[in-house]
Parts: sequence; structure tokens; C-alpha cells
Amino acid sequence: MKILVTGGAGFIGSAVIRLAVARGHEVVNLDALTYAGCLENLVSVANDPLYTFEHADIRDRPALDRIFTEHLPDAVMHLAAESHVDRSIDGPGDFIETNIIGTYNMLEAARSYWVAQGKPEAFRFHHVSTDEVYGSLGAEGIFTEDSPYDPRSPYSASKASSDHLVCAWHETYGLPVVLTNCSNNYGPFHFPEKLVPVVILNALAGKPIPVYGQGLNVRDWLYVEDHADALLLVLEKGASGRRYNIGGENEARNIDLVKTICSILDQKRPKKTPYADQITFVQDRAGHDLRYAIDPSRIRDELGWRPSVTLEEGLELTVQWYLNNEGWWRAMQNCDGVGQRLGTKG
Repeated sequence: MKILVTGGAGFIGSAVIRLAVARGHEVVNLDALTYAGCLENLVSVANDPLYTFEHADIRDRPALDRIFTEHLPDAVMHLAAESHVDRSIDGPGDFIETNIIGTYNMLEAARSYWVAQGKPEAFRFHHVSTDEVYGSLGAEGIFTEDSPYDPRSPYSASKASSDHLVCAWHETYGLPVVLTNCSNNYGPFHFPEKLVPVVILNALAGKPIPVYGQGLNVRDWLYVEDHADALLLVLEKGASGRRYNIGGENEARNIDLVKTICSILDQKRPKKTPYADQITFVQDRAGHDLRYAIDPSRIRDELGWRPSVTLEEGLELTVQWYLNNEGWWRAMQNCDGVGQRLGTKG
């Protein structure tokens, strides 16, 4: 299969590309290389004949048309998006333009190409989204594919909008689509403004480890390489028009996650005082959802997938990766906004 991957230089996209190439797929990586896009994430496949890079922006429709025409993909995996909630609070405009207008451009370019190719039934437009579109859960409950949408941040609202566009293009035009909504990802190559890398890198630097509120917010954690495996499975075997929730089956309170990372660092890079002493509670961000939890039974029952990495295993692998790859994360720390508290304008 030849797959066009948007946002392939990002955290999840690069994991998808590394796995797809390893499995023998041809991949065209379309990425604008904004602050979170890094071609260093793809060094392992950069010279592989199965891999091609296209420096382009999903907001540029003529560029999209050219790429479809030149590369003739069998499928699209649409991961390009602005994704950091705190940044969406400070600057929602980029999220509207990329996540909504950019997705519209991708859908129209894909539809035009699909029609020109004779509307092949095997073609797929795979839209990759988030569990945040469902809003916030209390102490009980779980998100299913039928949960109503209730986005609370500019980021989640923009992703909810893009989800609705994809569904509409399937219902109105017959475009063969699949959708996935995932829980919180973590793992190697995670951009250092998200919670897990912030904890690791602040701990190593001897800086305060910020925890919003009292750290009682709960997330379901999904190791990024497990997620990549699930995404490729949905692309290959998912039913057209079908939505699949992808969860790690690893719920944890933020404070417990942070303490676990600190404990791993105590073992791997010991110092005189425990890393947990650096934990500092800070003002909560605006609209901070209390709890997310994913019901992954559909993808398990219909496609036979379930996560292979526990949270404890994944965190240990992730911490070790950051310890082994200081050159990568030091370069990424120079990106705009990294290391600053964002999302306080709300």
C-alpha cells in the first residue's frame, strides 16, 4: 500500500511512518515542519526507498492536489494538527486554520483525487482524532464511539469540527473514511511541552515539576507505538464510515503518573534527594477536563487489537529513551514556547 501521511514529522505521525515502512508500505510524508515537526524523528527511514518527504502545508490546496497527482496514494492518514491544549488557549486562530480549514482542504483534495481515480472502494481517508472531543467525565463512566460530543477547549472544539467534516464528506459524497479517537499518547520523540516529557526534563534539570491544580485529573495513557499499530490496523481493516476508539487501558491520576516517573528516575539517574521533591502544584489551566476514559471494545472485538504495553513498562521505556537521546530533546527545547507556562490567558 502507498500511504500519504499528513503530519508525519510529528510525534504520532513519525511513529506511524517508522512502523509502516518497517512493514513494507510506501509512505509519502506531508508536513509543514512547524514548531513540533522534526525530521530527526525519521532518521531511521530517511534513506529508505519506501519513504518520500513533501514539505507542504495542508492549508495549501494547490500543493495538496499536486501531491495526490504525483504520488497516487492508495490511502490517506490525516494526522496533521495543532494539538497542544495550552497553546490553543493562548492562540486559538492557528487551531481553527489548521485543524478545521486544513482538514477541509484535505477532504476536498482527497475527494477530487478519489473521483478522478474512478472512486476505488479500497481507498481510505483515515482521520486521526482525540478523546477530548467527548468532553469531561466524572469519577464514573467511559467514552464509547456513540458518546455525545462536548468539547471544552479551542483545541478539542477544532478537532470535533474536523471529525464532523469527515463524517459529512462520507455521508454526502460517499468518500470512504475511517475515524479514530485516541487517549493520551506518550513515548519516544514526544515534543517537550507535553506532560510526560516536561516531568522528565524538568526533573533532570533540577527545575520545579509543575502539576496543575492538585494533580487529580485522570487520563488514559496509550504508548505511541501501540497507537501506531492500531492506526495501521484500522486503515487496513476498518470498515468504511466506521469510528474506532483507541485506548491504552491505563488510567492514572496526573499526580500518580508524575510520582511514577520520579521513581523511575530515582532508579535510573539517582541523586541526593528524590525527584518527587521537585513537584510543584501550580494554578490549574482554564477548562481543564477532570477525567477521560476510553472504551476500546469495538477495535478489540471487530479488529482484534489491544494495547501491548502497560503504563509502567511504557514509562520506563520512555524515561530511558530521553536519557539516551539528550541531543534530540535539547534541540527541541529551543522551539518557541517550550519551557514556558502557556494557556494562562484564559
